[in-house]
Amino acid sequence: MCLAVPGKILEVQQLADNRVGTIQFGGITRQAYLDFVPEANVGDYVMVHVGFAISRVDAEEAERTYDLLEQMGLLEEEGLKADAEGEP
Repeated sequence: MCLAVPGKILEVQQLADNRVGTIQFGGITRQAYLDFVPEANVGDYVMVHVGFAISRVDAEEAERTYDLLEQMGLLEEEGLKADAEGEP
C-alpha cells in the first residue's frame, strides 16, 4: 500500500534543478523531493508520498497522523518504523 506519511524537514539542499530535503519520520530519516512544496523549509512538516513531499501540515496534524499510522501498523509496511535499537 502506498500512502503519504508526515515527516519533519531537517535539512534542505539544491541538487541540480531540484530541492531535496532530509525528512525525519520518527527515528528514521529519508530523502524526499520538495519541488511540489516550494514554501516548505527546515522545521516544517510535510506529507511525503513515494519520495515527494506533496503538502505542508502543522505539527499537531503531523503527530496525530503519524500516531494513527503507527497504531495501524502501516509504518512498518512503508519501512518507516525503527526497532528498539533505532534500526529500520
